[in-house]
Amino acid sequence: MIDVIVLFFLFGLAAGLVRSELKLPTALYDSLSVFLLLTIGLKGGEGLAQQAIGPLLPQLGAVVLLGVAQTLIAFAFLRGVGRLGRADAAATAAHYGSVSVATFAVGVNWLMTRGITFEPQMAIFLTVMEVPAIMVGIVLARGVGKQTDWRGLAHETFLGKGVTLLLGGMAIGWAAGPEGLAPIKGLFFDLFKGALALFLLEMGLIVSRQVGELRQRGVFMVAFGLLMPLLSALLGLGCGMLLGLSVGGMTLLAILAASASYIAVPAAMRLAVPEASPALSLAAVLGVTFPLNILAGIPLYHWLASQIAGATP
Repeated sequence: MIDVIVLFFLFGLAAGLVRSELKLPTALYDSLSVFLLLTIGLKGGEGLAQQAIGPLLPQLGAVVLLGVAQTLIAFAFLRGVGRLGRADAAATAAHYGSVSVATFAVGVNWLMTRGITFEPQMAIFLTVMEVPAIMVGIVLARGVGKQTDWRGLAHETFLGKGVTLLLGGMAIGWAAGPEGLAPIKGLFFDLFKGALALFLLEMGLIVSRQVGELRQRGVFMVAFGLLMPLLSALLGLGCGMLLGLSVGGMTLLAILAASASYIAVPAAMRLAVPEASPALSLAAVLGVTFPLNILAGIPLYHWLASQIAGATP
């Protein structure tokens, strides 16, 4: 049975494709983004309050390397097979080396609905994996030079809305702990699924607007948007297995690896690589990869994680 929040996405997609006048207020969409990011951060911080931070450092290094590897693989494929220009290939590769908060939120909800547990540090992985792909994408686009505005780029990357909210939520959750968070769980934790449903309704409307761009770009970008997340998911599963994560943890790491950014990276690339076409990247990310992951990818990645766990002594 399809998860009810996915039905909201399909409803928004259908409404957009038939050119309905349905549209969520911009302020509501922004508010839902803030709510979801804060809630994910709080959940991660609550879990971190119950474990030591030191043992996580090697895991953080591993997921950074994972993000770098994905970016390099995507760039090589886009340049070698797709024959994209250097700037467009680097910017698109950065999108696919980074992560999607919305896809992660759907994955968290999918696991929680089924009572599947996962490690609390996954929220930290989400935050950490935002950054490396951006930096690698910039270097791939033009190298490191005197003209690079590193100060502006660092501000956009590390102090952007998404990263700030995630880190702030985790800090609050870690400082308050489970008991301190108890009075606000009714607002943040209990309403999480409803807020996510409304967010995905708007995402469906946004995706419907990318169909025309995909038609112009041809078969290659559609194929890339389908194949790259599947390859990245396999890399994420392999990394999760090496880190000794649970089935739920491996699933979420695969979801993170397979997802692609449509918020943090476009903002950073607009500042650092203005000659790259944002429409090209977003058409693949929102028109192909995002729907693939939430409609079929998440259950597939969990099945693969279960198979890996069953085959591991």
